[in-house]
Amino acid sequence: MSRRSLLRALGAGAAGASLAGCGVPAAFVEPGERAGRDSSATDRSLHFANWPLYIDTDDENTSKRPTLDAFSERTGISVTYTEEINDNDEFFGKISPALMNHQETGRDLIVISDWMAARFVRLGWVQEMDRAKQPNVAKYLDPQLRSPAFDAGRRHSVPWQSGITGIAYNRKRLGREIRSTGDLWADDLRGRVTLLSGLDESFALLMQGDGVDITRWTADDFHTMCEHIEKRVRSKHIRRFTGNDYIKDLSTGDVLACQAYSGDVIQLQADNPDIEFVVPEEGAELWAESLMIPNLARHKRNAERLVDHYYDPEVAAELATWVNYVCPVPAARDVLASSKDEETAALAEDPLIFPDDAMRQRLAIARDITSEERMGFAKKWNAIVGL
Repeated sequence: MSRRSLLRALGAGAAGASLAGCGVPAAFVEPGERAGRDSSATDRSLHFANWPLYIDTDDENTSKRPTLDAFSERTGISVTYTEEINDNDEFFGKISPALMNHQETGRDLIVISDWMAARFVRLGWVQEMDRAKQPNVAKYLDPQLRSPAFDAGRRHSVPWQSGITGIAYNRKRLGREIRSTGDLWADDLRGRVTLLSGLDESFALLMQGDGVDITRWTADDFHTMCEHIEKRVRSKHIRRFTGNDYIKDLSTGDVLACQAYSGDVIQLQADNPDIEFVVPEEGAELWAESLMIPNLARHKRNAERLVDHYYDPEVAAELATWVNYVCPVPAARDVLASSKDEETAALAEDPLIFPDDAMRQRLAIARDITSEERMGFAKKWNAIVGL
């Protein structure tokens, strides 16, 4: 089971909770009120909140996390690691009361999807990191991930892992290639296609299929995309909208093609080499889930050191072999390529972990949905999906 599969099973799902938090009064925190008293020099610890199955574990003892243990051994900083984030909106609801009331969250480092990270940045709920104290981040962060629209210069966020939302299909069962999003609407795929139900997970790829530049899409682009999808729903071309249960549908053959995440497909291919992942000719979305330091965190400096630890190419390579998403440290590729283990070395050539130049030219980071747009857009999308 993939990490995304588990979080969908545990959480409500971004689609079902896309309006969570919108009814809570926004409480912007001024820059001068975000920093707390940093106890890092005297208290060698930190609290790191992450998603389930999103860090390497020891094969014989899953309570051990080699890359995290190596950090503690090297620095003397103990890490309380909790797998408590099962859904972005659910986690927002958990810690937003503290943040809007200028209180500590009890966490020094969190990982959330960039569309939710955008909300935190807009509200002023996370602290700017000191890049002078993060030489690995400054040197090795993937250039394509360095400056998302919501956080220019990545001052408040650093990608933990990245990924691609594209198309997965069973080439053997379908009997042909899929090269573009438009290929999903071919007659022989009627009733055998699924799309992701979550607005934030699905909209960018579907807009790209309409030829939209998703770095600067407009409301008109959104409504045009919805009209096209509504048409496919009415004609019963789209079988259903899913969370990560598309994995089961694709494996059993109930579905021949679907919107999918790159990291999931790597795991599917291990069991079924006929499954292929496509970055459509018109493009696909490159996304990230990022590390952030909440306001008033007591161990900011320790957290910054941990972030930088994961940008050491050796450490990034070790993590990449376990999670199988797009590695935000391209230099880790050379580390894997030099491995004496053939299976590990082969990961260096996997474009779903280290996209090649041709693939990168078709990847883009979508402009996020603003707080003013979200309620209306989510209402329209959820009506199409049936939520």
